[in-house]
Amino acid sequence: MDNVLPKSLQDNPELGRWISLDAPGVVGIRSGKVELGQGILTALAQIAADELAVDPALVALAPCDTDRSPDEGITAGSQSVEVSGASIRMAAAQARAALLDAAAVRLGVDTAGLSCRGGSILLDGAPTGLDLWSLAPDVDWRQPVSGNVPVRSVGAYSAVGASHPRIDMAPKRGGAGFIHDLALPGLLHARVVRQPFRLARLAHVDDAWLQRRHPGITVLRKNDFLALAGPDEYGVHAAHAEADRFTTWEEVPGLWRPAETAGEKVIRLGAATPSVGTGGIDVRYSRAHVAHASIGPSCALARFDAGRLTVWSHSQGIFPLRAQIAGCLGLQPSAVRVIHAHGAGCYGHNGADDAALDAAIVALELPGRPVRIMWSREDELSRGPLGAAMSTGIEAGIDAAGRVASWRLSVLSEPHAQRPGFGGHVNLSSAEALDSTRLPGKVEDLPDAAGGGAARNAVAIYDFPDQQVTVRLDTRSRIRTSSLRSLGAHLNVFAIESAMDELADLAGADPLDFRLRHLKDERCRAVLQGAAEMSGWPGSQPAGEGRALGIAAARYKNKGAWLAAVAEVSVDEEVRLERLWLCVDVGLVINPQGALSQIEGGAIQAASWTLKEEVKVEDDRVPAFDWSAYPILKFSELPEIETRFIVDPTRPPLGAGEASQGPVAAAIGNAASRALGLRMRDLPLTRERLVEALMSA
Repeated sequence: MDNVLPKSLQDNPELGRWISLDAPGVVGIRSGKVELGQGILTALAQIAADELAVDPALVALAPCDTDRSPDEGITAGSQSVEVSGASIRMAAAQARAALLDAAAVRLGVDTAGLSCRGGSILLDGAPTGLDLWSLAPDVDWRQPVSGNVPVRSVGAYSAVGASHPRIDMAPKRGGAGFIHDLALPGLLHARVVRQPFRLARLAHVDDAWLQRRHPGITVLRKNDFLALAGPDEYGVHAAHAEADRFTTWEEVPGLWRPAETAGEKVIRLGAATPSVGTGGIDVRYSRAHVAHASIGPSCALARFDAGRLTVWSHSQGIFPLRAQIAGCLGLQPSAVRVIHAHGAGCYGHNGADDAALDAAIVALELPGRPVRIMWSREDELSRGPLGAAMSTGIEAGIDAAGRVASWRLSVLSEPHAQRPGFGGHVNLSSAEALDSTRLPGKVEDLPDAAGGGAARNAVAIYDFPDQQVTVRLDTRSRIRTSSLRSLGAHLNVFAIESAMDELADLAGADPLDFRLRHLKDERCRAVLQGAAEMSGWPGSQPAGEGRALGIAAARYKNKGAWLAAVAEVSVDEEVRLERLWLCVDVGLVINPQGALSQIEGGAIQAASWTLKEEVKVEDDRVPAFDWSAYPILKFSELPEIETRFIVDPTRPPLGAGEASQGPVAAAIGNAASRALGLRMRDLPLTRERLVEALMSA
C-alpha cells in the first residue's frame, strides 16, 4: 500500500504529534483543526475510535495548542474531515499496528493472531491481559506516519456512520464552554478604542477628562492604538462606550492607498462553435457587504510572563496567528504560545484574530497580569473584516436546439483572503494602528488549489461547449474584507443558477430539464433529481402568482460536496422563505446528525444573507451599528427544512460546512423571481430591493 499522505501528515509526520496514550484509559488525539460549532471534534473522535477499535467515549480531543498540536493551518474550506480526518485515520492505523507489534514481542507470538477491542489486546479472540496503555511505552512515538499501514475497511466501522452526541456541548450547556467564560487569577479587563476608519490618525486623547469621568482606568497608547484597562469590566466598558467624548481622530491625506493586485485572471474551457443563436442574456448579479454577525463578540486573553507570551483565542488559524503576533511585537515565534478556546461560530475571518493581537499588545505592556479583551457589539459588527461585496456578470446565448452555445462570466470582487499572514501581510487592524506601513501593498486571490476566493465556483458545473470566466479583484475601497463562509461561491452560484433559469425561460424549458440537458456529472444529476422528487417539482403555482418553487445546484469548489436545493417562497410586501428541500452527496457520512446540522445550519445562514443581511456603507466607511441596523433571520422566520443524503460509504467523505450557501441562495432567488414574475438579481432580496425591481419593471 503506497498512499499519498495528506498535507497535514506531510507537514507533521511524527506519530506522537497525533496520538497519545499517556493517560490510562484515555486515547488522546491532537488535531490542528479547531471546533467552530461544526462538530468536528466529535467526527474526528469517531474516526480515531474505529481505527483503534475503542469506544468513542474513550477518545479525548485535546485543545489545539501551538506548543503541542500538529500545524494544520486554518480550519476553513470544509477540509477538516477530508484532511485532518484522513490524517488521524492513518496515524491511528499506524499506532494500532505498532501497539500490536509491541504486544507480539511481549507475548512471543505472531501478530497475525492479535487484535484489539475496547482497548484490550486479544490473541485469537481471547484476552491477553495487555491493553493499549500498558504497551504505549514500547512504541516509538517519534516515528513518522508512512501511510503504508492499511486502515480498516468500511465494513469494520462501528462509530463512523452513527450519530454520536457532540462531545463539546456539555460544558457549553453548563456555562463554561466558551472563551468568554475563561477566568484567570488577577484578571485585568481591557477594551480597544478602534479607529473609526482604516488608518485614522489618533490626534488627541483627553486624559484629564477620562480620569475625572472614569477614575482608575489605565490608558495605553502606542501611535494610533489606544486601549483602556482596569480590574472592573463594567467600569472599562463604560469608559469605552464614551470614547467619542475623549478622543479625536483625523484623516491624513495620502496615507490610504489601494493595494496592487495580480491583474485579471481568465479561465477558458472548450472552444467556440458556430451556432444559430435564438436568444441570450447579458446581465449582472451582485451582493452587498455581509457581516459575520457572531452572536458572541470576539474575545481573547493573554499573559506575558518570564519572557513568554501566552494567548487564548477562538481564531480559526492559531499557527498563522502566532507568527503574526510574534512578528508584530518583535518576539520570536517560540516565545509565543496560542491556545484555542471555543467561541461563537462565525465560519470565516471575523474579529477573533484582531482581539488576540489586542490582548497581546496590552499584556506586553502589563507583564505578569492576565488581560482579557472583549469587543463591543458595535465593534463586532462594524470593525471586524466583512464578507466582500462583489458582482458577477453573465453573457450567454442559446442555439436553435435550446442549448447554451456560449457562456461568458465575469467576477469583480473585493478580496476574500486577508487572514493573518496571507500574502505576507499581518492583516490585523491593531497592527496597522501601531504602524500604518503594515497596510497590505499587494493582494491576491486564494489559489485554485485552495478553491479560489472570488473565483470560487465561478466555473459552471455544466457542460457548455464554450465557457470563459474572468476574475478581477477590486481593492479601491478601504473597507477591510476577508473570508466569510463559502467566499465567492455564495454569489457566483447564485449568478450561475439564476442565469440558468433565465436561459431556460428563453428556451421555453422547465428549469430542471434545462439543467439536466447540460449536465453529465451523475452525482450532480442525482442530487438535482432527488431535490425535485422531494419537493414535488415543478409545483402547480404559475409564475407571477405570489408563491413559487425555485431550484438550484452546485458542487462546492467544483471538487467537494454536491447539493441541490428547492425553495418555496411567497412574495407580498416582502420575500419570505416557506420551505426548503435539500438533497446532498458528501460521500461517506461520518456523523449523520453532525452532517445534517452543518447542511441545515449553512442553509439557514445562506437564507439570512440572501433575504436580509447588508452592511450599509457611507463614503467608503462603515459607521458603527448594532443589531437594530443589521437584521438577521429570526426564529419565527425559519423555513421548514427537509434534507436527504445520498449515502455511499465506499466514497471518501467530503466536507459539509459550506455546500449549502450558493444553491440555497440561488433557489430562493429563482423562486422569488418566479413568484414575482420578474427577475431579482441583487442581494439581499429585501423589501427595498423588491420595490426597486417593481419600479424598474
